[in-house]
Amino acid sequence: MEVKIEQFSRKWLSLLINGAIGSAALAGVVTMQSIEQLGGMPPVSSVQGQKPVSAMSVAIVKQEVQQEALRLKMLKSIPSFGFDNLIADWTFLKFLQYFGDDEAREVTGYNLSADYFDIITRRDPKWADIYLFLSTAVSFYQGKPETAIKFIERGTNALSRQNNPQAWIVWRTKGIDELLLLGDIPDSMRSHEMAADWVENTADGPKLAPIFRATAEYLRRDPDSVPVRFTAWSTVYYQTTDKLVRQRAKQALVKLGAQVKKDKDGNESFILPPRK
Repeated sequence: MEVKIEQFSRKWLSLLINGAIGSAALAGVVTMQSIEQLGGMPPVSSVQGQKPVSAMSVAIVKQEVQQEALRLKMLKSIPSFGFDNLIADWTFLKFLQYFGDDEAREVTGYNLSADYFDIITRRDPKWADIYLFLSTAVSFYQGKPETAIKFIERGTNALSRQNNPQAWIVWRTKGIDELLLLGDIPDSMRSHEMAADWVENTADGPKLAPIFRATAEYLRRDPDSVPVRFTAWSTVYYQTTDKLVRQRAKQALVKLGAQVKKDKDGNESFILPPRK
């Protein structure tokens, strides 16, 4: 199925914007002394302006995804003959085409995202810039932060501050997922401390190292990250059309103590009561 340029551009921009969610949340964590006032996020329509699914051939879309899944399975096992980086580059381009096809993703969801990044991080784990996209596509759109962390650790194991000045991005990305979606405070603290160490002597060091260390220190003093995780899981819930991903986000929100409300049309919203 042909992907329209405007759809592709919108989804590419969505990756970058949603990647900034972590930055904004972390900055808020450092500066906010009280976040009890955080309430529910109002539901937003993610399909306004899109063509209805009925305009597509659902059977063809599902068949294409099945064929792509088989190709990805093959890519995981074929020998590279020294062209690992080329395979990783090609797979990333295929992922962008897959992720950018809004109409098809309405039908099938984003279930192949993890397969793309499994291949990319196996073939080229030192590709530091890729991990932000991995986190957004797998953690947020698929609702699978545990899988994203497993792939991100391929980068932390392969990279060092000596071989790539941008390697700190991988630790920072890991820390964001650990904090926002997993609530793993000890590991998030360590990831932010590592990000601070690795960014220290780079051009971005004077600006970013203090922020990362301040984040770790904030978590050390106040490990309750419920309001931040509530905001992150709300984002997952409202931006996805995948029923399984939405159900997982709802379960996570309810587990955090959120109250579920429905409007007259049956649309759900979530309210986080003030902490006592």
